[in-house]
Amino acid sequence: MSEGLVTAAYIGAIILFILTLGGLSNQETARKGNVYGMVGMALAILATVFGPGVTGNIHLIIIAMLVGGTIGLILAKKVEMTQMPELVAILHSLVGMAAVMVGYVTFMDETISFESDIEKSIHEVEIYVGVLIGAITFSGSVIAFCKLSGKIGGSPLMLPARHWLNLGLLIAAIYFGYDFVHQGHIVGGDPALPLMIMTGIALLFGIHMVMAIGGADMPVVVSMLNSYSGWAASATGFMLSNDLLIVTGALVGSSGAILSYIMCRAMNRNFISVIAGGFGTDTGGSSSDGEVVDQGEVVPINTDEVASLLMDAKEVMIIPGYGMAVAQAQHTVHEITQTLREKKINVRFGIHPVAGRMPGHMNVLLAEAKVPYDVVYEMDEINDDFPDIDVSIIIGANDIVNPSAQTDPNSPIAGMPVMECWKGKTTIVLKRGMATGYAGVQNPLFFLENTRMYFGDAKESLDAVLKEIL
Repeated sequence: MSEGLVTAAYIGAIILFILTLGGLSNQETARKGNVYGMVGMALAILATVFGPGVTGNIHLIIIAMLVGGTIGLILAKKVEMTQMPELVAILHSLVGMAAVMVGYVTFMDETISFESDIEKSIHEVEIYVGVLIGAITFSGSVIAFCKLSGKIGGSPLMLPARHWLNLGLLIAAIYFGYDFVHQGHIVGGDPALPLMIMTGIALLFGIHMVMAIGGADMPVVVSMLNSYSGWAASATGFMLSNDLLIVTGALVGSSGAILSYIMCRAMNRNFISVIAGGFGTDTGGSSSDGEVVDQGEVVPINTDEVASLLMDAKEVMIIPGYGMAVAQAQHTVHEITQTLREKKINVRFGIHPVAGRMPGHMNVLLAEAKVPYDVVYEMDEINDDFPDIDVSIIIGANDIVNPSAQTDPNSPIAGMPVMECWKGKTTIVLKRGMATGYAGVQNPLFFLENTRMYFGDAKESLDAVLKEIL
């Protein structure tokens, strides 16, 4: 493939990637956006592999692609929707590791020559920054994967003087970067040594940054790491002088940063604190230790009573959470919605920005179940409507409907906007038991007079309700 065709293919791929971002910004066009992205990626890979930039050993590249593609297909078929957040996190880590490996390989490539010392210094800065971002992305994503998959707890790790520790690690990275560009004169004349020291520092920074973030804020972390992986890919593009990789990485990095900013605003968090790590965890009240405090007795409800409340209602609000994903109850929820709407009962869905464990998690589940887009609303669109709601159904959600975010300044989720379902006439909460949410905070909502607890598996419970209302 000639260089002109490669350039044309790259331009086409960039256009398709831009269309992808536009499509993914709306539920109705999300599927089309995914198709644009797949076509664009296929075009980019073919143009790169068969372009003039790849010489020799092309059979090894094809074998690697087949192996990687096979693994990807197996994962796509085996991974449940509930496991998507941790899958996304671990895939981000691979992008980071790729940036680190490309950085070291480029550094060790003795065939690269430069016309001036300035060009050489610029190239060394590209390597250093690429390895730095890649290492942070790798270790941070691995920790995010461990938190999301339950391999480590969701509680934040609050080290003494943690912000000073972050600042010290940043200063050390800059210091060794200066030494790397100056050929390691400070540490003995070997530029590889400051690069390796910085890699270790970056790995530690990524671990500490994500460990310091509480479980309730993990959806923002996933978005943030997505942004980091984009910048890591862009840095790799600079190292390899690949324009498409530079532009694609910048698109992913900037869109991820914008999404993180939007989610931070929705959660009343500081965007700069996201980057520093440990945002929203400065408070240290007892509510964050996961201990269950006696707040009274809950009022259980049975299937007949739930069905009766729904049939007598005029306005119903459904608030899905991660528990709905775990129970795979979204299809039953769709059938209940259809049945109630046929009976002239207005049913709407309220989606919190961080419902689930990754951005848009609940929207994807509802779209998968073919819930109509026009009945799905974001939190800021419907929060003022709760006083007029007859029945709110909370399906496996906890932290996003927790009143302590507004009433307890010592709560780890203090200040986070929540769905104010307690202002409605009746709230029905579907849960297996009285366990706390991912943030480890007890929910006073469960003990309010107008709240009813519907215990059991969400899908089995909703299947029973559906039979009653048919």
